[in-house]
Amino acid sequence: MPKSPDLSASLAIVTGGAGGIGLEFAKYLYKFGASLILVDISRDRLDEAKEIISDSQKTAHNMVYVLQLDLTSENVVEKLTSFCDSQLLDPDILINNAGIFSFKAITDSSEKTIDRFIDLHVRAVSVLSQWFVKRRIQKRSGYLLNMSSMSCWMPMPGLALYSSTKSYIRVFTRALHYEVKDFNVGVTVACPGGIATDLFGLPEKWKKFAVGIGVLDTPDGFVKKAVNRMLKKKKQYINGLLNRISILFVGILPTSIRMIVKHRLLDKGIVR
Repeated sequence: MPKSPDLSASLAIVTGGAGGIGLEFAKYLYKFGASLILVDISRDRLDEAKEIISDSQKTAHNMVYVLQLDLTSENVVEKLTSFCDSQLLDPDILINNAGIFSFKAITDSSEKTIDRFIDLHVRAVSVLSQWFVKRRIQKRSGYLLNMSSMSCWMPMPGLALYSSTKSYIRVFTRALHYEVKDFNVGVTVACPGGIATDLFGLPEKWKKFAVGIGVLDTPDGFVKKAVNRMLKKKKQYINGLLNRISILFVGILPTSIRMIVKHRLLDKGIVR
């Protein structure tokens, strides 16, 4: 049985922290003593998340701060720096969790959608990671966890934007892991094969079925293991043996199988 972490001296930033897997990360870190900075685009959801987290541990003395911020906007680093400095906050954990999903052909995707994927999954992750590690290498401590996806190995029709930008996160984070290793700063990329949240829009019965056969992980189960790997400063985490094995087979899928995905799934959603 792994030892429960003591995070009572830690301050963690969680992007996309007002819901889904981000909220699960926040609740888990708070449970073990970490104070939090929740970053999300929705102020209402942030306020609700803060209340949920605070109610989960009523006797806790750790703090929950909220910052409404669109990570696709300009000057994200400056806004986050200003917030931290004004509150005299010095985070030692950053979880880049904020993300979007779409199953749609590139030809059916707007330029705005393309920009949003690149701005959120590429630019925001890059600049926030750089900002964080530059602060932490001076103190020779800290933990960064960037959320990629199993889809980074899956160039499938309909996932061009999602899988390619998630692939960037994985490669970027793996390289950054080695760049800052000498400074005692941990950099980890998580590549979940699927988590039972609302991101993919699955009905509840299918979520339960997928969890039962091991295709999807529960949010709390995934978070516990991902944080454990982060605190051990592992370079990568892929949940589940089935998911790790499937990487080998996805890479050698023939074109005929990929075209079945296009014809039976993707084409149904294309409006002519």
